[in-house]
Formats: sequence, C-alpha cells, structure tokens
Amino acid sequence: MNQLPSSSATLVVRTDFSGPASWERLRKVLATPNEYGFLPDVELVDDPRFAGATCAEARNLLPSDYRHPLLVLADTVALGSAELPVVVVDLWGEPGRSVRVVAAELWGIENNLSIANMDFDDFARAVDQDGVFRDF
Repeated sequence: MNQLPSSSATLVVRTDFSGPASWERLRKVLATPNEYGFLPDVELVDDPRFAGATCAEARNLLPSDYRHPLLVLADTVALGSAELPVVVVDLWGEPGRSVRVVAAELWGIENNLSIANMDFDDFARAVDQDGVFRDF
C-alpha cells in the first residue's frame, strides 16, 4: 500500500469497495449539514490501493505532516449498514483506540476534537450498547 495523501482536513479512507452505492450514500451524508449547519471537515480517499486496510495499517500510512487528531475508515461494516457507522481512530489521546460513529454525527467528533473542545474519551464513553456513538 502507498502512503495516504497529505490533507488540511481529516481523512475518511474507503477500505471497502464492494458497493459503490453505499459509498455514494456516505459521501452525501458527510456533505449534508446538520440542522445547525455543521459539517465535518473531511477529505474523502477513494482509492482501491487501501482496500481492506485495518486501523493499524491506515495509521502507519499517514504522512508525517498529518496533524489531525483522528482518522476515519469507511469499512465493510460501515458501508453495509443503513447508519453508516464509520470507524474513528484516535491519533492523539490513546493512539489506535477506535469507536464507531454514525456518519450523520461525524461532524460532532471531528469538529470538537479538531479544536480541542472535547476529548476522544468523551465520545468513547457515550457509545450505545452496540459500541456505536449516535449522539449525546
């Protein structure tokens, strides 16, 4: 695998290429502001070279100038579910720890971690019984 791209935004890396319709649905959800106008500041990486990448593999592919507190993976579980629960990987607090976040709520974790308004732990403690963060 090649290195992930440098970006001024948080990367959302597609690791599952089995269903183009699900990826398009995720793209639309991430580009749709919530009721207050918030969006996640993300760059989508749609490159088959990253198919099947795990959290650890993707972390190792980050460029040295990547300064964001998280990395997001759109894996088989995320793209196979109606809620699109992407994997959010902590890069600062406990590097490598991850939680799933429904795509419609990605803005909250991305926005708050990027400005150090909240910690990864705040979101990790708020996951539902199935391990997915949906909202506070």
